[in-house]
Amino acid sequence: MAALGIHKDFLMEFARLEKPVQKRVHEVFDKFQEHRHAGLHLEKLERARDPRIRTIRINQSMRGVVLAPESGDSFLLLKVMRHDDAIDWAVKHRATVNSATQGIELRNDVALERATAGVQALASAAPGDAAPLFAHVSDKDLTRLGIDAELLPLIRHLSDEAHLDASHKVLPEQQYDVLAGLAAGMEPEDVWREVVLVQLEQVSPPTSPQLTIASNGDAPTPSAGQDGLSAAMARSQGRIALVSGSDELTEILSRPFDAWRVFLHPSQRKVAYRPSYKGPARVIGGPGTGKTVVALHRAFHLARQLPADAPDESILLTTFTRDLAADLRGNLELLIPDAQMRAKIRVVNVDALANQIVREDRGAPLAIVTRQKEITARWERIARQLGVDFTGVFLDQEWRHVILAQDLRSPEAYLKASRSGRGTPLGPLKRAQVWRAIEAFTKELRQAGEWTFLQVCAEAARILEEQGGERPYRHVVIDEAQDLHPTQWRLLRALVAPGPDDLFLAGDTYQRIYGNKVSLRSLGISVTGRSTRLRINYRTTQEILTWSTALLTGERIDDMDGGDESLTGYRSAFHGAPPQTQGSSSKTEELAGLVAQIEDWTRVEVSPHEIGVAVRYIQLGKDIAHALEQAGVPATVLGAAPGTGDGVRVGTMHRMKGLEFRCMAVAGVNDGVVPMRGAITAEEVDPQQHREDLLAELSLLFVACTRARDALRVSWHGDPSPFLNMVAAL
Repeated sequence: MAALGIHKDFLMEFARLEKPVQKRVHEVFDKFQEHRHAGLHLEKLERARDPRIRTIRINQSMRGVVLAPESGDSFLLLKVMRHDDAIDWAVKHRATVNSATQGIELRNDVALERATAGVQALASAAPGDAAPLFAHVSDKDLTRLGIDAELLPLIRHLSDEAHLDASHKVLPEQQYDVLAGLAAGMEPEDVWREVVLVQLEQVSPPTSPQLTIASNGDAPTPSAGQDGLSAAMARSQGRIALVSGSDELTEILSRPFDAWRVFLHPSQRKVAYRPSYKGPARVIGGPGTGKTVVALHRAFHLARQLPADAPDESILLTTFTRDLAADLRGNLELLIPDAQMRAKIRVVNVDALANQIVREDRGAPLAIVTRQKEITARWERIARQLGVDFTGVFLDQEWRHVILAQDLRSPEAYLKASRSGRGTPLGPLKRAQVWRAIEAFTKELRQAGEWTFLQVCAEAARILEEQGGERPYRHVVIDEAQDLHPTQWRLLRALVAPGPDDLFLAGDTYQRIYGNKVSLRSLGISVTGRSTRLRINYRTTQEILTWSTALLTGERIDDMDGGDESLTGYRSAFHGAPPQTQGSSSKTEELAGLVAQIEDWTRVEVSPHEIGVAVRYIQLGKDIAHALEQAGVPATVLGAAPGTGDGVRVGTMHRMKGLEFRCMAVAGVNDGVVPMRGAITAEEVDPQQHREDLLAELSLLFVACTRARDALRVSWHGDPSPFLNMVAAL
């Protein structure tokens, strides 16, 4: 049976084809796989740059473009396009093998020739004092990193990153990745390690005769007798899926976007499928770099390594909120169709797990106080009763960020404790007053039989520590690690015995939206030498990414391990239209403009459920959903009463965490709303906390904007948010 390769880019293009065309594509290539003489159905093209690139008829108006190596029995599906477009694409492109990674590359020879001539003409007309973009990199280093000698004239004439970005669509993908890394300031050795070496390390013996992107983390080994292109296809994991059976083809083409989401780039695969780490390990990176996908694959890899007699739920896959845990559970089903294998992994959010541990220990359900307004009001009342000169907000933050964070259980321990990160200094007398308030607060909760979530986590950790003996899990994998509180980290540390592959963390402190700061080292979690940064965004276009990251320019962000985080080298693999910004004089006008934009998106074949609308507070979201329904556009408010499930997703910025959409609107970005006044500690109360709160609100807007894949629209009515001043110059 012929082996069919599917290029990753095709998955997204296939998802946008009309359903009858998708069905026909499936039928054609299902038959294609069944017959070794399938090559007879492929048509050669006159004047083709590469005679191995051929076309195959799908229906009267559509053709597929296929790479058919001269020998071997593997074929690569590249495109399905309208007849004339398919012919035009096929005659201009050529497939080659990258000299460094040995992976397959596709290049538009015609466009490259034109680009080279154009750049050379611009360079000859430009002033001679401008240094070329890659003047600091030798030809020897460029060649070693896989840059073709024939492309050196083009590359040597690139004067800045804008010229490089303009060449993105015509440069072979792997060579562009190398150049983008160098342009971002990475040294040649760093680029070799992060771009080239990770691809070379992908070829390893398979664990089963089939390879599907939904169930196997290993790459196929090129076999003897394959020609250079067939072997290169086998080496191109992260860009190509090889399917060797009808069931695999059906699985991929029935859910192309889902398949695309769990596809691993070589740099991601290296992290996810490393045989073992000697201790805690982590993966970090900006939005869209695939951290969650890496965490899912890591959980799968660990499940496959379990001994045959290991009980179900030996591995914990956890995150901050219930909604995110539900998303992880759904994605795990996509990644691991085998229910028996999936049963080895338990997916639950940290607070729910803590609640279960304490509830089982006490033999009774727990009453949890969830409303922050209620908690703050209780602190205010206690402060008045005791006559202490502290606000309820200050007391609550002192309790969470100092007392609970450091697990302080006595006034003596609090008196000696560091308050690093808190802006208001407290002498011994003031600390004694704070401790009195804390004792009164916790006593009230005990008498009422009530708990806060962090108290439950602290109690769960204490129960596990006192029980000793065997820990509940063999491995713990944590997504959105940046949002967890130190109390939650102590619980996670107590869930698994220290040792190889005990903890695996995925997170990005630029997306910290709940204000929980932590030092992993202080909690006995060392990731030194076992931390990997992902730099390529596979969700958002470069234009949206540039606009969104400008929000955080100049902000100092910690890395949870005693250093600073950085977005150096962070870039997108795609280009598209720049974000739209739109101000209105009234809320009614803003909603009308938003509805009109969403109607425009749906007219260009964007399904309503592929559109997201983020707001800072839920009432505006409900108003937007109502306006959309009035216009005949279905809408679902996330977290509200269940809707039809097929409409525009409208939700708060917090609810949008972890989601992604083809088109994204961020509405109501007004002064006084973003940042939300009620979420900001007054500067006179605690200047340090004031800055932290502003940064959390800024990160929240950053998270909302980076949910977009193809299009982003940011709107407001009245005065715009002061945060938007940071991107006004773009």
